[in-house]
Amino acid sequence: MGPRGREPQGGEPPGDLGASLQLLRLCSPALPIGAYSYSQGLEWAVEAGWVSDEEGAGQWLMGLLRFSWTYLEVPLMARLHQAWRDGSQPAVRRWNAFLLASRESAEMQAAELNMGQALARLLADLGSAEAQAWSGRAQTSLAAMFALAALSGGIGQGQACAGYLWTLAEGLVSAALKLVPLGQTAGQRLLNRACQAIPQALSVGLSLEDGEIGYMAPGLAMASALHETQRTRLFRS
Repeated sequence: MGPRGREPQGGEPPGDLGASLQLLRLCSPALPIGAYSYSQGLEWAVEAGWVSDEEGAGQWLMGLLRFSWTYLEVPLMARLHQAWRDGSQPAVRRWNAFLLASRESAEMQAAELNMGQALARLLADLGSAEAQAWSGRAQTSLAAMFALAALSGGIGQGQACAGYLWTLAEGLVSAALKLVPLGQTAGQRLLNRACQAIPQALSVGLSLEDGEIGYMAPGLAMASALHETQRTRLFRS
């Protein structure tokens, strides 16, 4: 019954509601892959004084989004999604290896592998035969398993890329709240900036040819490498 004793009126749910809900599940911080334990170089950036306030955190976030994730994560997520859809294991292995080779530090590669293996195990436990085949491999990237999970949930290529960017942005902002530190309202302002920038990142990233994929982010590489010997740490990267 409704709040005033009336029967609720039924309506047609959106045709893509199931896929949208699957995307929300896949992008949720509750996904048990340990994403909360990585700061994407931000912990060292704060320690070194490169990031000390909301503006600095915003520059770090937008720099990664516009100059790193746009040119690597977006096109590779699109290609991995396509490879899984085509049933092409050689293509999955190719782009999985390309992504891992693009991680500039041991920490960044370990983060990719640890989360990838965790998601592979989860998907296997949920009944994915494809994930089961990858769950025992040492070189299993998060991006490859995210693309598989997206396809399995009926999530299209563009939405998968958007969701992947969102998880990266949300994870970085969550780390910034603890490290800078920032208030919750500041965090929401940063996430709103990410929301405004993601459409352009998708437009550029999805238009790249194979030979255009890749980026150079020396600050990120330095922060990640130096984080390995940082004396006190909250995060694993």
